[in-house]
Amino acid sequence: MADPRYSQADDELELLLRNAELRDELEPYFDEAISRVTVQHLPLAVENEYLASMLAWESAPILPIYRWFEPELRPPRPEALSDEDLHTILGDVIRKLFEKRIVLDFTDHLSDRELYRLIYRDILPAREKKVDLGSNYIHWDCAGASGDPEIWLRYYATPEERAAWAETYRQPLPPRARPPYPRQLPREPS
Repeated sequence: MADPRYSQADDELELLLRNAELRDELEPYFDEAISRVTVQHLPLAVENEYLASMLAWESAPILPIYRWFEPELRPPRPEALSDEDLHTILGDVIRKLFEKRIVLDFTDHLSDRELYRLIYRDILPAREKKVDLGSNYIHWDCAGASGDPEIWLRYYATPEERAAWAETYRQPLPPRARPPYPRQLPREPS
């Protein structure tokens, strides 16, 4: 039977070596933002996980989202599709985006064609860091795409959020309404 003290010491040594390796790899990216992060009070395994996520972020390529796929995700132009074809392709594109951990939030106010157009025009060509950690998700706010808070306020904001917005901006609120196109889209696991 193995002595548990040795396996604990070996694990601790591995964690310390990994910590030093991560810190060396992060050295070229060191700036005041990194120096403000206090990790001394974290367990070494958690600190290493955090440092690995920082390194993944710093070294991730910035690419248009359509280039995250092999082959590139280049669906047909919205105008070229019938409603039936668009619905089928939209479901496929949403599934593929979710496989790359891109979650579409606040879509129930958009028709299938409007959502497909938003994905085609705004999401797929957007240049984003392709961070591949297996646990990170990009949440795309489909209500805020136009920059108009009325959509969010009308369909998605809670009564508390609506009241806070009205107090902050001192503008009238749009009436609450149910989104016309409820959908069940893939969600980030809780």
